[in-house]
Amino acid sequence: MSVGYDKPLYILPFDHRASFQTGLLGWKGTLTAEQTARVGDAKQVVYDGFKAAVEDGVPKEYAGILVDEQFGAAILADANKEGFITSAPAEKSGLDEFDYEYGADFGSHIDAMNPTFCKVLVRYNPGGDAALNARQAARLRQLGEYLHARGRLYMFELLVPAVQAQLERVGGDQHAYDRELRPTLMVDTICELQEAGVEADLWKIEGLDRREDCERVVAAARRDGRSEVGCIILGRGENEEKVVEWLSTAASVPGFIGFAVGRTSFWEPLVDWRDERISAAQAADQIAGRYREWVDIFEKAKS
Repeated sequence: MSVGYDKPLYILPFDHRASFQTGLLGWKGTLTAEQTARVGDAKQVVYDGFKAAVEDGVPKEYAGILVDEQFGAAILADANKEGFITSAPAEKSGLDEFDYEYGADFGSHIDAMNPTFCKVLVRYNPGGDAALNARQAARLRQLGEYLHARGRLYMFELLVPAVQAQLERVGGDQHAYDRELRPTLMVDTICELQEAGVEADLWKIEGLDRREDCERVVAAARRDGRSEVGCIILGRGENEEKVVEWLSTAASVPGFIGFAVGRTSFWEPLVDWRDERISAAQAADQIAGRYREWVDIFEKAKS
């Protein structure tokens, strides 16, 4: 059974790999040492912004980062040393089926990075391919058992992409799917995974428009004695207006303890830094301001 995590948690996630390597810097395939270092530089700008926000008043005991080992091992080491909440991903980037970044060796990598949370990003639709879902659930249970045997926390980022028949039910309208079908599918997924022995301490949830849907997700995450399990809302790379709406809605629901908003926080400042319109320090300052803004919005809506 999961231990759960229900303290406030404000995460700046920048564990994106393809988004940095290809989306931001335009590189595909195996990177050179110089290219790898450049991706690391971009991630350092985000981390500098995070640290600046904490210095400027974001409560350190609730502030966390999510960054990958490939480009952010030095950042994880520094954040652990500084006493920040840390998270690192276990999944291979960009796959439709969850698999381990480091294969059967996943455990030694988690132990070496020593994050507060081990995070998985999983695409799972209960109306999708049953064999695929079963394979994923088996791996995800294995990971949870490994983590809990070692007193580590399990962060589960759940994406529920529509299958064709579901999209057809809403006339091919993605927004209608997100509003009318996805909330129930998320609840069903959480329950299905729990029944398969997957016990997350924290569910990282795509934005929900309605308060009652947030309440239903919390009820599923906390059912049958899982009363300490928390939920956080993610930004999904949406525009600022939508992120503010999602944060405000989730914050008003007990059980939603915080957020993880990445690209909306860092993307524009990093593009300007990449194109040499602003310095690394200016980009970090902009990122700090956005992250601080999300914290302020969440805390205000919560109270």
